[in-house]
Amino acid sequence: LYSLGKEQKNVRLPPTSSTYEERESLRLDASGALHAACQVDKVYGGFMKSFIRIFLLLSLVSSAISLAYSQQSNSGAPKPVASKDLQPFPLWQNGAPGALGHDDSDIPTLTYYPAAHGAPTAVIIAPGGGYRGLEMNYEGRQVANWFNAAGISAFILKYRLGPRYHHPIELGDAQRAIRFVRAHAADYGLKPDRIGMLGFSAGGHLTSTAETHFDNGNPNAADPIDRVSARPDFAVLCYAAVSMTAPYSHRGSAQALLGDSPDPKLLEDLSNESRVTPQTPPTFIFSTSEDTTVPSENSVAFYLALHKANVPAELHIFQKGRHGVGLALGDPALGEWPTLLLHWLRGLGLLEK
Repeated sequence: LYSLGKEQKNVRLPPTSSTYEERESLRLDASGALHAACQVDKVYGGFMKSFIRIFLLLSLVSSAISLAYSQQSNSGAPKPVASKDLQPFPLWQNGAPGALGHDDSDIPTLTYYPAAHGAPTAVIIAPGGGYRGLEMNYEGRQVANWFNAAGISAFILKYRLGPRYHHPIELGDAQRAIRFVRAHAADYGLKPDRIGMLGFSAGGHLTSTAETHFDNGNPNAADPIDRVSARPDFAVLCYAAVSMTAPYSHRGSAQALLGDSPDPKLLEDLSNESRVTPQTPPTFIFSTSEDTTVPSENSVAFYLALHKANVPAELHIFQKGRHGVGLALGDPALGEWPTLLLHWLRGLGLLEK
């Protein structure tokens, strides 16, 4: 099993899906779960040499793939169901602020992936896609399964996109997601001070915006969710767009988010390397030198700003790797970034039960 997880090839599942796309999606999710379980084993004690370790690994993989969860609660927080039936739920029950219609693209949602018997920590995942689309599989579902195998619950955020929606709509969706999970932390078995956010590419820009443009909530708000803080307790930036003004910024993301002729002051405000303060949460960052779509200078600039502000931060720039690698399944070098993230999370005490 350990060898299978390392190879990331030919993972076979029972023929429960009727289409190739569904079968391929399940195969990739299983690969991510196996990959995560093997990396958890590396973090916690080397190769599996005993029956107990093998049993625990099998339990992790089974949990990550099935996500079976039967806990009941009297709260209004949405209840999780089996993985194949996971349903997104809207961030606002009565319609999102600024919605331009009632189509799926007008309704920001969260999809909950619970970790069985894990740490009371959760991460909100913002897939990338240039603020025009969302890579919900390899930057969403696979990553959620990986976190589950590591004992961390995950929520996949479907945020509204350009050019139909512009800033601050996307930031508002991210802030609502953070507030929602924090407000319902007890219902999900989480701690309200262990709610983080992770983003890939443009989702990384959204994450860096959320961690630099937050408020502590409005104690007088009619909606109880709006009374809690929108600050993530930790952040993870994966080959993230950060700057909107530098020569290495991703112009396509800026155009989708802000339109064709954005206000220069708004571009500066959303160049998040300039918005870091000592209150910015601890941040883990990774990118690659070969990424020409969103150059690693974005990551370096943000890390330097964090370092200057004395914010705990960790930066990894890998030599090889294209843009959009997700978990980098099967890459023996770049595929180590999730293990490094686990070490970092463990150092912050976020893997403790």
